[in-house]
Amino acid sequence: MKKIKVLLAFCILFFRLSIPANAQSPERLRISLITCTPGQELYSIFGHSALRIIDSNSVSDFIINYGTFDFNDDGFYLKFMRGKLKYFVSVQSTADFMYDYEQEGRGITEQILHLTDEEKSALKNALIENLKPENRFYQYDFFFDNCTTRLRDLLVKYKNPHPSLPAVMDENTRFRKAIHDYLDQGGQDWSKLGIDILLGARTDRIMNAKDQEFLPDNLMMALEKADVKMVASSRLLLPRQFNGDDNEKKSPEFYFTAVLFIFFILGISKNKYAKACSKISDHVLFFTTGLLGLLLVFMWIGTDHSMTKDNFNLAWALPSFILMPWMMNRKNNVSSSFFRIHLYILGTVLICWNLLPQALNPALMPFVLLLFIRILAQSKK
Repeated sequence: MKKIKVLLAFCILFFRLSIPANAQSPERLRISLITCTPGQELYSIFGHSALRIIDSNSVSDFIINYGTFDFNDDGFYLKFMRGKLKYFVSVQSTADFMYDYEQEGRGITEQILHLTDEEKSALKNALIENLKPENRFYQYDFFFDNCTTRLRDLLVKYKNPHPSLPAVMDENTRFRKAIHDYLDQGGQDWSKLGIDILLGARTDRIMNAKDQEFLPDNLMMALEKADVKMVASSRLLLPRQFNGDDNEKKSPEFYFTAVLFIFFILGISKNKYAKACSKISDHVLFFTTGLLGLLLVFMWIGTDHSMTKDNFNLAWALPSFILMPWMMNRKNNVSSSFFRIHLYILGTVLICWNLLPQALNPALMPFVLLLFIRILAQSKK
């Protein structure tokens, strides 16, 4: 039913927007930037941006949304993982849009844009082109080409003179720090860990003013401070009801430290069942780490994601760990050298933890220490 409503809204809006300019008065057209507060789910934790168009000529009120994707797309998960999933422009009535966000407890701020009649007409015509089936889809990039940057580019292009949007964050803020702030506010410690593992050294680059605008809140603030007047007025359409997950949860550090302690107890125990359990646990530990390393290699060379390149997590999540279970059953010079090389690598990572060109998640240190200790134990057998 929702798809039918969205399709109907798209058809109605496209028809109304396509009415010749001489049949409409741009003075009765109002265009606003809509900024939504973060939600509870990971995909919504960074907020959202959209355009609202109120056209008194045709008595219409719609939301233009560049952040739409189709879960039913063939090969959705593989395309998403490889960075090849196409996002598209969609249309929704403002009433339905606000209802959805109200149900999620998310706030909405509207900035009515300060545009001349000519600028409104130019922006409207650009949206008409974007809404055409052959133009609706684009290659999404979370940091550089998303629902917010698309709107930023349109507003800068069709405002005359073209505005310069200032930085709204500290001049030394890095991409990783920017997304950490939102993940911390949302209580997303495990998501933060996963993102830190998948994103490489490029995420630790300092953002310039334009880079900062991949976040909806930053674009909203930048428009207010632009060197050309961009905002006629602002108002709160919906107050925020959801303020993050207040439930106390154990951090990843707690669980990894607990696993380290359990492995230590199993390793020093003389009980035969504990020894058997320790051996099995080592097999699982090393093989799983090797699989993770292979995943990181795939994310680096097998996908279009720009920020998964140059990943220094591969310094500890070595794909060669996948061979460790077989090496454990062979006591020869090859296996001894294999263990020794991995010990040297992990030892270097632990010593140089804060010196690497990529910020590694602190929760990983107990895990890397566990790998080091278990390889050391195997090398002495």
